[in-house]
Amino acid sequence: MNKTIFSGTCTAAITPFTEDGIDFEALGKQIDFQIENQIDALCILGTTGEAPTITDDEYEAVAKFSYEKIAGRVKFILGSGSNCTKKAIEKSQLAQKIGADGLLVVTPYYNKCTQKGLVKYYNDICDSVDIPVLCYNVPARTGVNILPKTMAEIAEHKNIGGIKEACGNMEQIGETARLIRGKTALYSGDDNLNLAMLSIGSEGLISVASNIAPKEVGDVYRLFSAGRNMEANLLQERLLPLIDIMFCEVNPIPVKKASELIGLGKGILRAPLTELEPYQVNEMKKILTNFGLQIKG
Repeated sequence: MNKTIFSGTCTAAITPFTEDGIDFEALGKQIDFQIENQIDALCILGTTGEAPTITDDEYEAVAKFSYEKIAGRVKFILGSGSNCTKKAIEKSQLAQKIGADGLLVVTPYYNKCTQKGLVKYYNDICDSVDIPVLCYNVPARTGVNILPKTMAEIAEHKNIGGIKEACGNMEQIGETARLIRGKTALYSGDDNLNLAMLSIGSEGLISVASNIAPKEVGDVYRLFSAGRNMEANLLQERLLPLIDIMFCEVNPIPVKKASELIGLGKGILRAPLTELEPYQVNEMKKILTNFGLQIKG
């Protein structure tokens, strides 16, 4: 198999903000919370981290801070995708220089590209670095879908470390899994499809819900890997209300509010994202409490 980065559960981390910058105190607290609760990897500055609203200076500062705070305790993955290949290469090379263990590279968005363009995009980025690259397929956000045969071609590059698959189509995901098996890793990008994808050979999950419940989300993988499938199913079922409320509005609006409610930061969002609707906040409080989490904010 080509290079991969981790097995288990990776948190797609939020980026805590102040009114005019990055809340590094909250970011450090969040990183420690994740590691203390047995997460296997952290993905910084991905979709959940509001990467499109991060300035170049902030990107470098957050990346350096995270690298130093993580201090090799878990795998450190940095988002470095763009709708501009040149920009994606620049960010990827900076991420490698800072010390990232791997990169999460979303497909080009807005200006989009063909399947041929996807192959060239990932090959060009992989040619520019010496660390594993995870493709990120999330067509609902980008308008671009990495088709199974395309991913099989992309997987031939020695620096491809896997695909975070969030297309939501299990038929397509199953075909991708078949075509890349033995070449590179498959990861779930949907919390609610974690078990389904583990059953077809995924290496784990890149999770939003684990911002709030890292140990429990991680335990699903650990139980499944130990052959304790019924326990994994029961835990996943217990997690489903929490997962559902994390996506009651556009990610990361709900998860930032949940993080604020359990005391992990102020939950400030950057425009054009807006505050979670009050009725959703009330429902979220009930779900968090029922899950056993203490409301602090």
